[in-house]
Amino acid sequence: MDLNHLQLFIEVAKAGSFSATAKKLNVERSSISRNIAALEKALGVQLLSRTTRQVALTTAGEQLYRQISPHLDSLQEAVTALPEREEQPAGLIRVTVLGDIAIKFLAGALAGFTARYPAIQVEVHISNHLVDLVNDGIDVALRVVKSKLNDSSLIARPLTNIDMHVYAAPGYLARAGIPRTLIEAADHQWLIFRDMRIPQLVQPTQKPAVTGDDMLFLQEAAKAGIGIAALPTFLARHDVAAGNLVRILPEISITIGVLNIMHPPAKQLSRKVRVFREYLVDYLSVHPLVG
Repeated sequence: MDLNHLQLFIEVAKAGSFSATAKKLNVERSSISRNIAALEKALGVQLLSRTTRQVALTTAGEQLYRQISPHLDSLQEAVTALPEREEQPAGLIRVTVLGDIAIKFLAGALAGFTARYPAIQVEVHISNHLVDLVNDGIDVALRVVKSKLNDSSLIARPLTNIDMHVYAAPGYLARAGIPRTLIEAADHQWLIFRDMRIPQLVQPTQKPAVTGDDMLFLQEAAKAGIGIAALPTFLARHDVAAGNLVRILPEISITIGVLNIMHPPAKQLSRKVRVFREYLVDYLSVHPLVG
């Protein structure tokens, strides 16, 4: 049984005619007649006696009207009162994100998101360490997952692969030479992300010149001419275009993980988080991080 048909029956009973109901709801009179007929068929009883100008409730129709009218009105009031039924989603979204993702991706995405959804406020927490979403009251996390989720209780949606290539500044290459092979590169100065092991790269023959736990810092260190660094493509591509960095060892292309948007489990995802997630998916289709 269709609840819309029941609601339409209530409207016809109140108005006393199909024409008045059609005018009130701005629909075709014939559509109302078809829907009422479908309801009567589903119930197996006649609800309305029809005349040329008006309709009257049958005994079964009067009984149905008395029994369901208060409940349908209460149901409609309850649905209308739900915050998520607002025309525009509203409220605060708290997001945790890596620094490089925040600066090179999220900041640009938020420009369009906040313009489209002015009633939503976004609070960004930048951290290179895992955050407990539930205990810290975080709605959404943007994380790079290397293999499988550390926290299986989170709901995750993959957004895009994160690829890395090898780069160095023109000044460094002019001074130290351009390595043509991985064996040659092993003798160079390297800038290494702490605790990151990349099997595709040989271990440097000397200790790293610089070690850090922030890709933005390693990017700047590479631009300063300290040494060679493996950097995410989305982070380095603008510096390559500007001539600040040069990609070397072109055969090396490493997918270090997948950028995921994550949120704690919920029986029904809030509308503000849902539109935020879908906006990021759409944004990445136009502004990809790869390439």
